[in-house]
Amino acid sequence: MTPVKPRRRYDSARRAEQARQTRAAIIAAAQRLFLRHGFGATTIAAIAAEAQVSVETIYKAFGGKPGLVRAICDVALAGVGPVPAETRSDQLQLHEPDPRKIIRGWGELTVEVAPRIAPIMLLVRSAAAADPEMAGLLAEIDAARLRRMTANARNLAAAGHLRPDITVEQAGDVMWTYSSPELYELLVITRGWPLERYGAFIAEAMIAALLPPGPPADSDSR
Repeated sequence: MTPVKPRRRYDSARRAEQARQTRAAIIAAAQRLFLRHGFGATTIAAIAAEAQVSVETIYKAFGGKPGLVRAICDVALAGVGPVPAETRSDQLQLHEPDPRKIIRGWGELTVEVAPRIAPIMLLVRSAAAADPEMAGLLAEIDAARLRRMTANARNLAAAGHLRPDITVEQAGDVMWTYSSPELYELLVITRGWPLERYGAFIAEAMIAALLPPGPPADSDSR
């Protein structure tokens, strides 16, 4: 009798890692081409060639350009390192009793995240002028950022940190404005501010706008 060959074990962990690497390669390729050529001039075929995958793979995983932009934004917003920036922000709010340290922590996270997300969002804004699909995506991402900032404002209010003359909605609007790609464009891209100066400006401006008067920055223990 011919011996029966043992069936190869299905290595799910290996296949999952391969899928993760393929997805990451597609996202990185899309970001490079979008930033180099713009959204309109970048085709799915070009992204597939850059990432060395099939066009069908991209459509199956992302559904087209809007899905690719969402994925790029998700990666950018996660920041650097194993713990996503949003998770670090949540942990800071949960464990830090000093609202000034919380907001300065947000400034540091902005320095990390803004250079990754702002250039893409500025491209989306430009494309939105002529592309209804991109206009819808821009509105979607802006609304998600506003929800996040309003949730942060609600946390400050619940801890008794907000100035008594500002509402949660108003505080959310303030943080939404200071986290905008447009402000990054004005100060960093146009005016050439170093990222550290930009992050410190955002933090101190939000402290002044959101919190009751307190000790100056140089006497506030950090």
